Amino acid sequence: MFTANRQLIRWIIIISSFAIISLILWNTYTFFQEFKTEERVKMEIWSAAQSDFLYSLNDLESDTNPVISKILLDTTSTMPMLMLGKMGEFKNLKNIDTTKKRNTIKYLENLKTQFETENTPILVKYKDEFYGTIYYGNSERLNRLKYYPLALLLIIFLFAAVVFFFYRSSKTASQNKLWSGMAKETAHQIGTPLSSLIGWTEILKLENVNPTYILEMEKDIDRLKIITERFSKIGSIPTLEPLNIVEETKLSFNYLTTRLSKLVDFKLELPDTEISVNLNKQLFSWTIENLLKNGVDAMKGKGKLHLKMWQLEDNVYITVTDTGKGIPKNKFNTIFETGYTTKKRGWGLGLSLTKRIVEEFHNGQIKVAHSERDKGTTFKMSYKSIIAP
Repeated sequence: MFTANRQLIRWIIIISSFAIISLILWNTYTFFQEFKTEERVKMEIWSAAQSDFLYSLNDLESDTNPVISKILLDTTSTMPMLMLGKMGEFKNLKNIDTTKKRNTIKYLENLKTQFETENTPILVKYKDEFYGTIYYGNSERLNRLKYYPLALLLIIFLFAAVVFFFYRSSKTASQNKLWSGMAKETAHQIGTPLSSLIGWTEILKLENVNPTYILEMEKDIDRLKIITERFSKIGSIPTLEPLNIVEETKLSFNYLTTRLSKLVDFKLELPDTEISVNLNKQLFSWTIENLLKNGVDAMKGKGKLHLKMWQLEDNVYITVTDTGKGIPKNKFNTIFETGYTTKKRGWGLGLSLTKRIVEEFHNGQIKVAHSERDKGTTFKMSYKSIIAP
């Protein structure tokens, strides 16, 4: 019920916002047309006054009306205009600065073309006698009003972008908080039976049980301890320490290969020298295991899996290559998103956690380096070494 109401409120807000924006744009357009009409009327009045003025100049018995003189001086105070004479020569300019133009005639010709597209030219005539043509552009006020809707849309777009990113970051923070809480709760829940199992193994040692069985149980108990430590570190800043990344990778690889499908051909290629990197032991082994398990799942338990490590200057690179079904190129980034999975019973957490461990906790990088349909995929990780070779 709450979700349905929230969806309804969201649609009401969206539709209301669209209606308000449409109303503002329509009113702006209406104002623009009204101002444009007013300027047209002013230019027609100025044209009539100009006609009367030119006629009075040709008629020696006629004097210039002072009202006409005032109209010629005040009516087009902000509108740029130019007047062409009978022969098409530039005869009169107003609100146009040509002092800094190298080719004045060409500049005026371009203005004439521009003005003609903005407003219909006005003929200057008096008693059927033709004196010229007036070309005029939009005033500064009209130009500002013309760009107002664009500025408004830009502001609305920026505001929407801020709201979107705020909503997205809040959602991500909520998800991270949820996963962190679940991880810590899982670690807490595992802790209780784990303590009990440790006690039972001590009792079994006193009962002369086959030591091999107890040893295997202790291995699994140690494994549960590692898993508990991993989950307890999600949601908090893990402690990093200088470790030999070559040895840590080897331990994680060897542990997992003995417990995964026997139909997989595992290959490990590591440098012969030690490479020190600031790592968290438990979390780093988790990334290796996640990538190996992901590769085995992609191959459906049968194929070749190759882990390779090398160092280049102060960077350490690790690639995990499988011969599985591959990943479409448009999914290279999507597969790292929380909840994305191609498995029927998957949660979509493995690669998401791996990316977070590598990039947020270890300041490294992880990406899909290469993938082809039905040929396989290569994941690539990089870390900063403490001392360059």
